[in-house]
Amino acid sequence: MSAIALYARASAGFDAKLEHTLGLLRAAAAEHPGTIVQATSLGVEDMVLTHLIAEQRLPIAIATLETGKLHAQTLALIPTIEQRYGLAVELFRPQAESVIHFVRDHGERAMFESIALRKACCGLRKMEPLGRMLAARTAWVTGLRREQSDARGEVPERDRDDAGRLKLNPLADWSWGDVWHFVATREVPYNPLHDEFMPSIGCEPCTRAIAVGEPFRAGRWWWEDEIAKECGLHVKHEEDETAAVSMIGSAR
Repeated sequence: MSAIALYARASAGFDAKLEHTLGLLRAAAAEHPGTIVQATSLGVEDMVLTHLIAEQRLPIAIATLETGKLHAQTLALIPTIEQRYGLAVELFRPQAESVIHFVRDHGERAMFESIALRKACCGLRKMEPLGRMLAARTAWVTGLRREQSDARGEVPERDRDDAGRLKLNPLADWSWGDVWHFVATREVPYNPLHDEFMPSIGCEPCTRAIAVGEPFRAGRWWWEDEIAKECGLHVKHEEDETAAVSMIGSAR
């Protein structure tokens, strides 16, 4: 059964939520002309946002982190976006030399050895490329929702990252049913892995399907404690994240 059939149920007040989301996107685009980007993970929430950006012809760039470990189904969405919406997708990849040295020193399965090594892998494959993505930007858009996990339960619609940039989370109050209702009614393309019970999709080695009743992000880094389940993209001032990323340098 498809994710649409399973989940597409709009919550009360969905139309008002949609209008509010559009207002947030329009305002941010106007406040940050030429310097705002959607940092898309190519997950279903981000596909909703890309659709809205294209539909409203908002001057918001689209960019993604091509970590070198993504599923083929995830990568296939890049040409789909470009063909369907006529939008170029900026790709930010890890530094090849850093990846080579890290894999040489720690192996292809380093993420399973320790939380520190997993975060170091996220550091070189995600955090460093994200830094380049945002370097010339004053604002970025994400698909974060409060419902995704306990750690994201207080996600604000408008926030500031550690560099002072606007971080816009326009789907913060959307439910999972809202997301899929929008996908169904607007025929938004999405990753077919969502149909295989993967609500949160990251790198291939670090993603699995979830069982009935498990949290949305249970399939991400499932071998770790729940409290550790962030890659650093949406974490502020976390000391152990800094320590993990510093391991990249030691691998060179």
